Amino acid sequence: MLSAFTAEPIVELKQRDKSKIESILAHGDNLLTGLSTGALRIYRVNNRAEELSNDGDDDEDAANAKSKFKPTELLREHEKFSRYKVEQLAIFKEANILISLSGGIVSIHDLGTYELQEQLTKTKGTNLFAATSNIVQDATTNVPTLVSRLAVAVRRRLLLWSWHDGELAGDAEEFTLSNSIKSLTWATGTKIIVGLNPNYVMLDIETQEQKTIVGPGSIGGHPGSERGSGTLSYIGMGSMVPTPLATGLGPNEMLLAKDVNTHFIDRTGEPLGRRQIPWRGTPKAVGYSYPFLLALQEHSSRGVLEVRNPQTLTTLQSIELPSASLLQVPNPSISLAHQGKGFLVASDRVIWRMKGLQYDAQVDVLVEEGQLDEAISLLEMIEETLIEDKVGRLREIKMQKAQKLFDESNYRGALDIFGEVLAPPERVIGLYPELISGPAAQERPESPLETQMSPKENRPASIASKSSITKVKKQASDIASTMSGVFKGNGYEKELKAAVRELQAFLADTRRRLQRFFDADQNVKPLEQLEEGPQAADNKHVIQCILGIKDLKDEHIKEKLLETAKLVDTTLFRAHMFATPSLAGSLFRIANHCDPEVVMSKLEETERYSELIDFLYGKGLHREALERLQKFGQSEHTEDVEPQLRGPGRTISYLQNLVPDMIDLILEFARWPMETKPEVGMEIFTTDTENAESLPRQKVLNFLESIDRAYAIQYLEHIIDELDDSTPELHQRLVVLYLEELKSKSTEERSDGLRERLLTHLRQSTQYSPAKTLSLLPRDDPTFYEATAIIYSKMGQHRQALQIYVFKLNDSTKAEEYCNQIYLQESTAGTTAADASARRKAASQAQTEDPTSESSTIYALLLSLYLSPPPVTPPDEQAKPRISDALSLLTRHGPRLPASNTLSVIPTDLLVKELESYLRGRIRTANTAMNDARVVTNLRKVEAVRVQARLLLGTGEDGDPGAVTSSGGMSEAASKGRRQKIVIDEERVCRVCHKRLGGSVISAFPDGSVVHLGCQGRREQELRSASGSPVVVR
Repeated sequence: MLSAFTAEPIVELKQRDKSKIESILAHGDNLLTGLSTGALRIYRVNNRAEELSNDGDDDEDAANAKSKFKPTELLREHEKFSRYKVEQLAIFKEANILISLSGGIVSIHDLGTYELQEQLTKTKGTNLFAATSNIVQDATTNVPTLVSRLAVAVRRRLLLWSWHDGELAGDAEEFTLSNSIKSLTWATGTKIIVGLNPNYVMLDIETQEQKTIVGPGSIGGHPGSERGSGTLSYIGMGSMVPTPLATGLGPNEMLLAKDVNTHFIDRTGEPLGRRQIPWRGTPKAVGYSYPFLLALQEHSSRGVLEVRNPQTLTTLQSIELPSASLLQVPNPSISLAHQGKGFLVASDRVIWRMKGLQYDAQVDVLVEEGQLDEAISLLEMIEETLIEDKVGRLREIKMQKAQKLFDESNYRGALDIFGEVLAPPERVIGLYPELISGPAAQERPESPLETQMSPKENRPASIASKSSITKVKKQASDIASTMSGVFKGNGYEKELKAAVRELQAFLADTRRRLQRFFDADQNVKPLEQLEEGPQAADNKHVIQCILGIKDLKDEHIKEKLLETAKLVDTTLFRAHMFATPSLAGSLFRIANHCDPEVVMSKLEETERYSELIDFLYGKGLHREALERLQKFGQSEHTEDVEPQLRGPGRTISYLQNLVPDMIDLILEFARWPMETKPEVGMEIFTTDTENAESLPRQKVLNFLESIDRAYAIQYLEHIIDELDDSTPELHQRLVVLYLEELKSKSTEERSDGLRERLLTHLRQSTQYSPAKTLSLLPRDDPTFYEATAIIYSKMGQHRQALQIYVFKLNDSTKAEEYCNQIYLQESTAGTTAADASARRKAASQAQTEDPTSESSTIYALLLSLYLSPPPVTPPDEQAKPRISDALSLLTRHGPRLPASNTLSVIPTDLLVKELESYLRGRIRTANTAMNDARVVTNLRKVEAVRVQARLLLGTGEDGDPGAVTSSGGMSEAASKGRRQKIVIDEERVCRVCHKRLGGSVISAFPDGSVVHLGCQGRREQELRSASGSPVVVR
């Protein structure tokens, strides 16, 4: 059992001394003792260590000094201190007074001479009082003041005196309670717990509010409890009611005790809901010596001092003190002595000084005795400055408790504590058998789970050493078959799985804490970054607890972080594979530090190939993954391979996720999907992803061309049409591939779709070289006639292009469409969206369609080809003019054909009647242009007259002259004229101040308003806010 205190008798009354000890009070090094004879004795309490240190260093002298040592020396004795026994003592040091209770009255004595100063006559008939001292900050001056209060119980009345900085403040205050007062205990400086016969009451001396405290059993406070107590007193059994006791427990708690019932409350009287103390009998007195709860009990007619933990309520020590009845603990509000350094216990003949053991030694004793909960509770109550390395010791003891719970098969409780204290992962992992912990099992003692197995020579080897077992469950079953009689069949496996599931939660939490030290690529972040920011303190705490490194600047911190992360992730993988195999894949889809050898061997043994591929991808082992995917994809259906791994689908999706820098690896393993399913394999290069769009296109093109020219064409069409690639080499390469593909087939095998794609590319693209393309086109192959015409058009050789359309393709419709296209391009050339206005465009169109314009157009070129065709082979033959096509062209596009050029090429033998439509169109166009010009000219003249009238005459748009308005200003229309006059008469007032203008200096505004010169600024602000534009003042 713990030895928190040792009892040392310091005062023993001699046998011939007939007096008895009635009260005790410690004051500094002095001990005041009140006797039954009314005498007061003052002892000096000696310190044993000081006495021994002052007697020299010789062993013999030290032994003599020890034998001669006296714990106390009687300094003074006042035999006539009182005529009656001294029942209670208290001191107000700042007031230099000693307070005593004797003969049912409270007296005040001088603290230096112990002479009687005053008797408080109002307290006659009292049997107890309570004193307290507190530092209070004045509400008006904010100056701290020492306030001492004395509460005296006189039957049902409570009298209160106050001292401020040693000066008595006024007369006593009086409070009346419902029953006789049996005990008084100060809760705070202004609240006092009053123990009555039936219950407890908390009295607020400032507000005079009385709050009844309701508690269990004899604590009372329930309705009707007062009536029951009165009945017992009436029939003569009132003496049987136990004395209500109370004591403070630290700064925030209090304990109420009556009979065997207890009730924990806070300093405001609210219940804390804690269980009662299991006392065997009614305590005589209770107290609190930091951090223990004290109680004087009577066992077998012998006094016993019980020392309990106020949190766990466990009895830590029982000290036999014969006939002990008084307990005096220095009140921290009155005494400056530190709490817990010692207190006094007294019987009627002996006074014991209780000396406390060092807190470190107390914790060590509790740990040695296996009372880990008590050690943890004690450490949590003790201040950090009073014990060496409190945080570290508390953490270590909690880990010992967790290991104890683990040994008792309470895995959840154990792992929760391990996670709470951030236990080192290797310490927790070492508790598990080699099946889970792996190589770490060889560096630790035998785990508790392994101790449940049969003798060592009969135990199976680890999973890694069993080549014949391929399934984890099968391994666990084999292990269970060698168990001792405690666990039969699957008992061990079931228990191990329960333990492993708790380990999974612990490792996941540890992994989460470690991730803050790694970047996205799982490299350790710079140490400078870890030491800065709001999480710097938390980072240091995690490093100290999990890694055991105290300084973030340690040179081995990176190695330790990587090593720990590898251990955590690898063990988590083993735990997943044993307890929940379906969760193993989720670990591989995120960045991890698993040992590749362990994971690969385990997944291959269990044939979990999908998770294996995910793991290899996450670790960057792409070649190993792709080799396995190729093997699985090309496997026969009879082999034991997952269906989703068969075929090129998984390989294609894997290659799509690789970065462009790995182009060589991508092309190496993309060949077999392209040879197996090319339509699906092309998705590697044409899918809508950033990786596919960023691949080196020249390398991809060469690779696809080596397989099939059609795949290269498909790829080039994708990057040019969909990705808008404007690289000239790629555009030229697509033209070449189109031509090669068409040339490689006979005329019958040539696809119209491929030819149309070639023509579309030639029309739309501007990045290829027309000259190079023209040299590649066969001149006598009809398939390429239209392509040749497009190339001539790109080179600006419109005559050659039209000759192909008219004479080789014999298609006047396409020739006319070609002219329309060229005409539109020439009409819009030279204009930009930034500076081309509608007027310029209209002028350009009018000039192009001007009937008197003699500029040659593309239509004139086509007309000349119709009417004057070039010679054909043989040279002596002449092509016939195409009169019908020429007349059709003149009918539809006559206005765009210059009259002089057109009439000069028309054959002389052509009838004028056949040119009727052409001539009518030219005449109609000329008349329209002339009429439009006349209308525009007249409209401009009208506009000029209107503007001049407004500027010169000041007339409105309707021609009416502007008139003066009723307010004295001119209308808005009239104010726009230059010839404006303003009449100032006797009735004209300022538009701002509304005073007559008279002969004052004025300012006129464009709206016709007139103001004083001094009001000009305000008027300008009004007009500016209304119009939003600056105002001109005349």
